[in-house]
Amino acid sequence: MDRRVNRRQLLQGALAGALPLCGLPRILKAQQAAGGLRRLTDKVAVVDGGGANVLAFSGVDGFVLVDSGAPKSGDRVMAALKDIAGGAKVQTLFNTHYHLDQTGNNELFAAAGAKIIAHERTREWMSSDYWVPAEERYEKARPQAARPTQTFQTTGSFDAAGEQIDYGYLLMAHTAGDIYVYFKNANVLAVGDVASPLRDPALDYFTGAWIGGRVDAMDLVVKLGNEQTRIVPAYGAVMTRAEFKAERDMMEEVRARLFKQVRKGDGPKDMLEDGVLNGLARTWKDPNRFLYDAAKGLWANHEKLDLDVVQ
Repeated sequence: MDRRVNRRQLLQGALAGALPLCGLPRILKAQQAAGGLRRLTDKVAVVDGGGANVLAFSGVDGFVLVDSGAPKSGDRVMAALKDIAGGAKVQTLFNTHYHLDQTGNNELFAAAGAKIIAHERTREWMSSDYWVPAEERYEKARPQAARPTQTFQTTGSFDAAGEQIDYGYLLMAHTAGDIYVYFKNANVLAVGDVASPLRDPALDYFTGAWIGGRVDAMDLVVKLGNEQTRIVPAYGAVMTRAEFKAERDMMEEVRARLFKQVRKGDGPKDMLEDGVLNGLARTWKDPNRFLYDAAKGLWANHEKLDLDVVQ
């Protein structure tokens, strides 16, 4: 079945029930406990990693973390982990993608013996110098000690102290190597920057990410959990499934609008002037940047647009 048709069917009626996203920073503030630690269950907590979320599962053998936090936040993260489980060590660390603010303390945990798991594309981007178009500069490859030690291509699963931990690829959603990590028994799902309740949704088009891939990835996340699933983004408040789906539906509306604009031959400036982001359940802090990145990704994936696109 044509997935474009499915998207349109899913969109019908969804926008009317979309939850406003503008109030989530206030919710985040209310959720945070002293020391930047918020417990979700007796074994799962969200730790403040320099503004970014670090998800921590505490088992009898030690911690499983999702993301390591921003640079120079290692002491804060370690202090929070000690509050959770005394002298327990980090055994496994997942990186949801390659960005420095999610991998900034990798060396710290690797030096203490942690295994770092990520998608193969994440390791590739962390292992190479690359050009950052928006900042017109090169980003140096990360040191060997910061790079993932175990990678995968599609999905994986293991048991940690009775907790089933499933993980998988979120293709072309935010970067080339986004993943989810699902603590199934706890019903807590970490998705990195594939959810953006606090920041503008970002698309690293130069790695292959684009808005169609982001919506597809969000559809996959919706199918993973249930109404009680708590979804942890890279930044911002822990989300309910309904809140995540509201963001997904908003992104689908943006995708549909941008498809039409690109088919007309419009560029980012034309899109902004035509009000392509007007009337949505959120506002953008930097709409020019978002539309530029989205347009670049759409042009790179022109063969995936609607069938009447000009050849």
